[in-house]
Amino acid sequence: MKNSVDTPRKPGGARWRGLVIFALLLLFPVSELLAGVLVAPTIVYLSDKNRTGRMIVRNPSNEPKEVEIRMGYGLPESDSLGNVRVNLLDSAVTDPRSAMEWIRPFPRKLVLPPGGNQTVRFVASPPRDLPDGEYWARIVVKSQESQVNVPPAEGDEGITTNLNMIMQTAISLKYRKGNLYSKLEMTEAKAQLTDSKVNVLVDLINRGNVSYIGVLNCRLTDADNNELSSQRIDLAVYYDLKRRIELPISGLRPKPPYNVEIFITNEGRTDVEPKDRIRGNEIRYSLVVD
Repeated sequence: MKNSVDTPRKPGGARWRGLVIFALLLLFPVSELLAGVLVAPTIVYLSDKNRTGRMIVRNPSNEPKEVEIRMGYGLPESDSLGNVRVNLLDSAVTDPRSAMEWIRPFPRKLVLPPGGNQTVRFVASPPRDLPDGEYWARIVVKSQESQVNVPPAEGDEGITTNLNMIMQTAISLKYRKGNLYSKLEMTEAKAQLTDSKVNVLVDLINRGNVSYIGVLNCRLTDADNNELSSQRIDLAVYYDLKRRIELPISGLRPKPPYNVEIFITNEGRTDVEPKDRIRGNEIRYSLVVD
């Protein structure tokens, strides 16, 4: 979400601007002030057999919204601590797996009436010599709220301004061609005891020609194989990825040494239709906590 506030007509500085936004949050219900548009599905698939796709954009609010659709690029990336984020780009993309430049949305701009919806279509025009595999882009959906006029504040430092809310979301688009295979490799796993929890770091590399979409399950047990805790996180590995899992130590008088069991599979994802799933390998691994 991006918020932008017009420059005040009288000098007041960022302090007054922040007070204006805070006042609006008190005056308007958060659900209304932050309402954007809804999109479905959350992943759009195209292929060499069907180069067109579609997405539904819906306005759930009681006010009309201006909506802009554009193509971007961004993959899940991790730092050395296993924190994951997506850095969204709209230019200077050099990844050969990027489909951003040859996917076109229609229409690119639209106005949705209250409660209305619109079908947005996507057409792929890939290069002729494209190798087999999966190619990626992000569909960036930006909706413009109606301007909210803020009345002048009392006193010499009073200002008049507008609050213009802009909401933005980005969903995945995947283009698939030819022979596809999914394969994941775990190159390293570490487990370290810190205070009353175990921190697990897992290094993963994608060896397939499609993204590995799956689930990482971790289970912490004591010396008597009693389960102390477990975690389940969704995985999306495009190139390489480091993931951190925190496992709290619970139960009565757990007996060390502790053991971590890791199980990775692409079964169990409810956000991916079976017809869109490319079955990959499973990984099972266990290690003793340091």
